This record gives sequence, structure tokens and C-alpha cells, in this order.
Amino acid sequence: MADGGFGGPIEAAQGEAAQNYLVAGSPAYKRASRILFVAGFSTFATLYCVQPLMPEFVREFGVSPAESSLALSLSTGVLAIVMLIAGAISDRFGRKAIMAASLLASGGLGILGALAPDWGWLLGVRALEGMALSGLPAVAMAYVAEEVDPRSAGVTMGLYIGGTALGGMSGRVLTAVVADVATWRAAMGVVGALGIVAALAVWLGLPASRRFVRRPAGFRELVAAWRGHLGDGGMLALFAMGFLSMGGFVTVFNYVSFRLIEPPFDLRPAAVGAVFLVYLFGVVSSPLFGGVAGRLGPGRVMAAAAVMMTAGLALMWPDNLWSVAAGIALFTFAFFGVHSIASGWIGQRAKANRGQASAIYLFCYYMGSTLAGTVGGFFWHGHGWAGVAGFVGVLLAVGMVVSLRLAIRR
Repeated sequence: MADGGFGGPIEAAQGEAAQNYLVAGSPAYKRASRILFVAGFSTFATLYCVQPLMPEFVREFGVSPAESSLALSLSTGVLAIVMLIAGAISDRFGRKAIMAASLLASGGLGILGALAPDWGWLLGVRALEGMALSGLPAVAMAYVAEEVDPRSAGVTMGLYIGGTALGGMSGRVLTAVVADVATWRAAMGVVGALGIVAALAVWLGLPASRRFVRRPAGFRELVAAWRGHLGDGGMLALFAMGFLSMGGFVTVFNYVSFRLIEPPFDLRPAAVGAVFLVYLFGVVSSPLFGGVAGRLGPGRVMAAAAVMMTAGLALMWPDNLWSVAAGIALFTFAFFGVHSIASGWIGQRAKANRGQASAIYLFCYYMGSTLAGTVGGFFWHGHGWAGVAGFVGVLLAVGMVVSLRLAIRR
């Protein structure tokens, strides 16, 4: 008699749909989580590996310190822009192939950059690397939203974000160590080789999409997708959180090192460089916040994380090294929580064109890094750390208001 009732067919359909998800604890889920961690690690190691090599670029190519920073800013700028298109391409051609191709191309370009005969060559390669890397962050977010059981998506996204945190730190540390014992060219070559290994891991190990629905990728469809996402107040709030949180985070890390080499701290550059080790907190906090958000709701947990970022900023105010260190640790721990929750929530809120939704979020995220990080420099030159802290405090205050509105809206 089950066929004659309303519940039977509906429950059967729900059960079949649930089986299509990657469910926590299953071998496929575990494999996907590991591979996404590796993909995030490789992407951010490639992106940020040039930061400790900038003094080497100054010596070898005769450029100024400001010009040497183009090796990073060109990559992130191109990444932010092209990512808007990469999301649409993945909506048309699928997730896994785009991610694998992105890592393979960026790895090959990294090796090509290690052979650069002049500064223009290196900058051209780094711009192309930004273009190649654009095919992973937004697409990975869309893959998680589509393939992973929504009850576990927060943890999975947290693991991916944790991989990006560890990659961002390790890319800096690895290239610094290799360049110290060999050359900067060897350092870039090693990171490029890791990208190729990561591409093979994604292609061979990441479970194929089972819930992906192919969509047109023409200009008209692209504009329609953007209009739909930008017309959703909740999505706009999430885009704003990406801009505000990343803007505050990068501004602090851009200028706290200048503060620490000056009185009363007078730290040596090597000791200041150890500040980047706090990225390890992101490896822990990303899946932790993702899991808690799955139980308590993303809005409330994101608001709590925004408050924690503000508390960390306040701890950095006194001229006390232990207080500053604790503040940086708390600030970093909470930032990766905000980013992890927002990244997972974007994919869950977007009912269609998830690749584009993720791309717009990450565009805002990287624009926060570029714009706020630059504006923060004016506050540093004019008012020192007090100016930087005040500027970041305003960003975080707006972020707390936005996160509270999201909690209420949810």
C-alpha cells in the first residue's frame, strides 16, 4: 500500500537525492576532502610564494622594492577579474576538469617563471599564473555546494580554506628556505612542480561530479546570473563580508611588521617573519567554525567570529609583545572562521549559477585585499599603528553590523 500513499514516492525521491551527495564518513567524502585540501594548498602556495623572494628580484633585476611587489599584485589582480569568467566557464564545462587544468597550467607557468631571463618575462608569467589560478577557488566552492551533503558542507569548505591557509604560509616559508640554500629560481621551480602534482591528484582522486547541471556560458547568461545574485540582499551581505574581513586582515598583516621592527619592539626581520606562522590557526579554525555553523546556524557563528576579530584587534593596541602576539593569533583564528562560513553559505544560498556566485564573492574578497590594503598605507604613514587600527576597526564594525543582519535574515 506504500505506492498509494503520498509519503512513499516522495521519501524514495529524497532518499535517491541524498545518495547522490558525498556524505560525511564515506570513502568518497574523505577522498574529496583530502583532495580539496591539497588543491587549496597548492593554489595559495603558488600565489604567495613570491612574497619572500622580492628582495632577490630587487638584486637580480635591478627593480625598486615597490616594483618587486608587482610579482604578487599582478597575480592577485588578474585572478580577481578573470575569476568572474572562470565561474561561468565551469558552469558550462564542469568543475573537476577546470580545477585540474587550472593547477596544471599554474604549475607549468611556475616552472617557466623560474627560467625568466628578465623582469618583464617574470611579470608576464605571474600575470598568466593569476589567470590560470582563477579556475580553482570559485570552482572549488561550487563543487562543494553541489556535491557535498549540506549538513557536512561547512566542514568540507573549512578543510579547503584550511588548505589555503597552510598553502599561503608554506608557500612563503618553502620558497624562503629553498632560496636560502639554493636560488630563487629553484624555489619557484619547486612550487611549480607541486602544482603539477596537485593537478594529478585532482584529476585522479577527486570524485566526479554527480549533481552538476550544465548551463549556457554566453554573455547574456552571464549578465543574467550576475543580476540574479546582485539582486539578492543576503548575497550582497555575504559579498560585503568577504570584502570587509579580507580588507581588515590584509591591512593588519601589511603593517604590523613595520610596527614590530620599530621601538619599543625592535624585532629582527627573521623574528617578524615568524608572524606568518599564525596562519596555522586558520588550518584549525576553518573546519571548526564550519562545523559549529552547521549546528548553530551560519549567521550567529559568523557574527561571533566578527566580534572575535575585533577583540583580537583590540589586543594588538598596547605596546606589549605578548598582547600583540595574542591579538594576532585571535584575529587570524577568527578571520578564517568568517571566510569559511561565508564561502560555504554562498554555495548553499545560490540555487543556480553557483560558479558565478562564488566568483563574485571571491572578486569582492580579493578587491578587499587590494583596496583596503593600499588605503591602510595612508593611515600608517599619517598616524602610525593608531591610524591602521582605527581604519581596520571601522571595517570590522561595519562587518559586525552586516553579520548581525545576516543572522536576523537567516
